[in-house]
Amino acid sequence: MSRRWRRLLARMRSGLNGGMSLRLRLTLGAAGLAILFMLALVPVLQAAFSLAFERVITQRLAADANTLITAARFEEGKLTMPERLPDEEFDLPDAQLLGYIFDAAGQRLWQSRSAEDESIDYRPHYHGGITEFRRTRDTDGLEYFVYDVELDLGGSEGEGSFSFITMQPTSEYRSLYEEFRQQLFLWLGGGLLVLLALLWLGLTWGFRSLKRLSRELDQVESGHLGQLSEHHPHELLRLTRSLNRLLDGERRQREHYRNTLGDLAHSLKTPLTVLQGVGDLIAAEPRSREHAHVMRAQIERMSQQISYQLQRASLGKSGLVRHRVALRPLLEKLCSTLDKVYQEKQVQVRMELPADAVLPMEQGALMELLGNLLENAYRLCLQQVHIGLEHEDGLLLLSIEDDGPGVPPDQRTRIIRRGERLDAQHPGQGIGLAVVKDILDSYGGELALDDSSLGGAAFRIRLRDE
Repeated sequence: MSRRWRRLLARMRSGLNGGMSLRLRLTLGAAGLAILFMLALVPVLQAAFSLAFERVITQRLAADANTLITAARFEEGKLTMPERLPDEEFDLPDAQLLGYIFDAAGQRLWQSRSAEDESIDYRPHYHGGITEFRRTRDTDGLEYFVYDVELDLGGSEGEGSFSFITMQPTSEYRSLYEEFRQQLFLWLGGGLLVLLALLWLGLTWGFRSLKRLSRELDQVESGHLGQLSEHHPHELLRLTRSLNRLLDGERRQREHYRNTLGDLAHSLKTPLTVLQGVGDLIAAEPRSREHAHVMRAQIERMSQQISYQLQRASLGKSGLVRHRVALRPLLEKLCSTLDKVYQEKQVQVRMELPADAVLPMEQGALMELLGNLLENAYRLCLQQVHIGLEHEDGLLLLSIEDDGPGVPPDQRTRIIRRGERLDAQHPGQGIGLAVVKDILDSYGGELALDDSSLGGAAFRIRLRDE
């Protein structure tokens, strides 16, 4: 699989599972829009409430003004009002409803008993048949609604022109307005919470297909599925089918690649065997022994090159599938085999690693890597080998140490560097480290050589715990 496809898959997996989920982003975005909408709606609703309430106040004061007009009598050029009005609120000293009558010149002719203790400096200007709704304040700064009705009850030269005025404090309106604001914010806040809950449930239901796709991707990466299923919404089918074609193409390409390399290796083994036999015949002649030695060396080098390249090609990391191999059982299996090979040494192996420790590698690649390093430790140690595993900042640190002669500091860099390729001047040496180095490179790991606390060499491996 190409790097471009691997990056694409990594970004897709990150969008599905990593960081902030798409569902959470959509929920937060919708919540932000809902909050902005409600914040814009609040002043509109408040203005609508104020307008509606003022209309109610206007209608009430208009009805009270009609009460004054109905009770007023204009006889012989004089305005008279009854002792008691039909609306009792005008007659109560502590009532909130106030009533006034002014003539055309702005002189107050009458006031209700409820207005006797009020000090309101309101002077209407008669304009002739005009009705006004406005606000005014008394000397103490208390605000009132004012409804002013101008009416001509007859008479000459404007003697029957009067302004009938009713007033009411705005304090009642403000208390109702504040209560409305509190209820408005309470209901809008509750509505927003309900909306977010419904939105979250809707997105949860809608994103079930993406979660199912994410689970299938996890199964593909772990090797439990060979390809993605077709049970997805039609919007995702093109993506899943493209990924399936990509997986099939990669699988066929890797199989074809390995088969081709295997065929090549087998096709070269027969000529190499023939050349080995010819070399043995030539070595039988005393004059040709030097030439036979050179031929054998080159044949051995070619054989090792073939083995090395085959291992390098077949043990690399696969594209999409991720493997996690239990470490302790594999180490015990390798050590059991090496104990038989180096039985005379009676090697003591000490493992310091969790019982459930795993490494993110294919089993074949991990076995080849550990087999080369352990074989090197068994071969060079005196009697002790130590295997340790640690976690550090998302990294796995695996160390294999021995109590052998170790490696001089000035030779360590050269040995690690030689692991990058087969050393042409020393055939038969460095292939194991070369395979180890190439496997680690394919997994983004690192190999380092250091001193061991046992006195010998310590090979240290750093791998990302992905």
